[in-house]
Amino acid sequence: MKDLSQANSDKWWKQAVIYQIYPRSFADSNGDGIGDLQGIITKLDYLEELGIDAIWLSPVCRSPQDDNGYDISDYQDIDPMFGTLADMEELIREAKKHHIRIIMDLVLNHSSDEHYWFQEAKKSKETPYHDYYVWRDGVEGEYPNDMRAAFGGSAWEWVPSLQQYYFHQFSVKQPDLNWENPKLRQEIYDMINWWISKGVGGFRLDVIDQIAKEPDKKITNNGPRLHEYLRELSRETFQKADLVTVGEAWGATTELAKLYSCPDNSELSMVFQFEHICLDQIEGKEKWDLAPLPFMKLKEVFWRWQTQLHGKGWNSLFWNNHDLPRIVSRWGNDGRYRVESAKMLAILLHGLQGTPYIYQGEELGMTNVQYGIEDYRDIETLNLYKERLEKGFSKDEVMRSIHAKSRDNARTPMQWSDAENAGFTTGTPWLKVNPNYTEIHAAGQLQDENSVFSCYKRLVHLRKEYPVFVDGDFCMLLKEDENIFAYTRTNGDSRLLVLCNFYDTTVSFSLEEDLTAMELLISNYKEIDQTGTLRPYEARMYISKM
Repeated sequence: MKDLSQANSDKWWKQAVIYQIYPRSFADSNGDGIGDLQGIITKLDYLEELGIDAIWLSPVCRSPQDDNGYDISDYQDIDPMFGTLADMEELIREAKKHHIRIIMDLVLNHSSDEHYWFQEAKKSKETPYHDYYVWRDGVEGEYPNDMRAAFGGSAWEWVPSLQQYYFHQFSVKQPDLNWENPKLRQEIYDMINWWISKGVGGFRLDVIDQIAKEPDKKITNNGPRLHEYLRELSRETFQKADLVTVGEAWGATTELAKLYSCPDNSELSMVFQFEHICLDQIEGKEKWDLAPLPFMKLKEVFWRWQTQLHGKGWNSLFWNNHDLPRIVSRWGNDGRYRVESAKMLAILLHGLQGTPYIYQGEELGMTNVQYGIEDYRDIETLNLYKERLEKGFSKDEVMRSIHAKSRDNARTPMQWSDAENAGFTTGTPWLKVNPNYTEIHAAGQLQDENSVFSCYKRLVHLRKEYPVFVDGDFCMLLKEDENIFAYTRTNGDSRLLVLCNFYDTTVSFSLEEDLTAMELLISNYKEIDQTGTLRPYEARMYISKM
């Protein structure tokens, strides 16, 4: 029997770097202020220059856009704001010419309330589609229980004609699907196989750990049948092709991740886990309740995921996505040391074991914004503002949280140039462009060997050049150092060493390694002092000389 630690070692996604596109904000081809599929096609040369292997495309399926596409009304059509199904097929073909695969974002926990299934489900308790969703009998005004929706309010919505409540973990327009129904599951499998036949390279699965919910027991994620469902899903769909699959799993632990990403390929390729991303909030509170990043805890979390999944699962590596603030503003320094800290964070992450994800604009060092509430578009942000004011928080307190953590920080239009609207659109952008686009943009970085873009490009190529990036085991160095994140990755006689100063002061260090005997692969300062000091946000990556 094949050793599981070696199984799937030839999987393309282990050497890959994946680039996430939020289509609405990436590139607008027709001047309506909204990014689209044809806009993405025009930027494939740029993405090939960066060197990425796949695009994870945030949802482009037909949707009323109550939650920016995460409320799908037709899984087998493209929303007109992004183009047509023919445009999607063209993107898949053209991306392949640039050696890039397209990863679809699938929302399988819930649909839109405008989906045909739900429209039929509401007509009668007798319709076959009624059981595609989660219903409970009740009395108007008396909820089945006190469960709350993620976007605020009760998780139950009354339908007078049925004298029933339906369950929704998110917006009221996002009713939860009932995975206990085998007919529903088969519909989902047929849809996924249809996309596979179109040539997609994989799927990102939105809040997939919530499909096995048991609301009567107040269980939302990691329900008892979750892994049973995932194994069936994989068997009926993903295993039919050479795909990458990544599940969004906010409740994942290292032990659960070993199930999700077991090398036997029975479930998924990997999961997005968020333990590191949730550290800068008051423990036990919401993400809006801000707290300083506990750096030592950050080191411990990375150490645990790197060591416990080695040979037994696979990590996804990310700082940013469409739901998170810009990392350079969050844990870097988006002022004086923006370039240095953006590069440091990149070097730290890309040396780890796993598949790195770059979120659009991250490779440029794009930053958070500080709008007035009238300029935000995100449903979560707007609901938060209303709810917290009603609870007695001051406007300044609420806006401080929004400026730090709003999802719209990541959704401002991509900054292509210093032209009007950052070159994103010739029309009025759906969300205001970050005012700093005149200083931070792609056109100004492509030919600059010292730019953030060039740093990311180099890191992408290093992963393909040195097997230790994929296979090397992880060892944390300077564990007790409160400023430096340092580690090695070792594979046979190949040894990678990464040194990162996480803060804006010069610090000293002492290592057993002789740095002069190693080859410097990349750094974020031009001149390197090989003695034991690191300047503000300084980062270096070495490899042993063969």
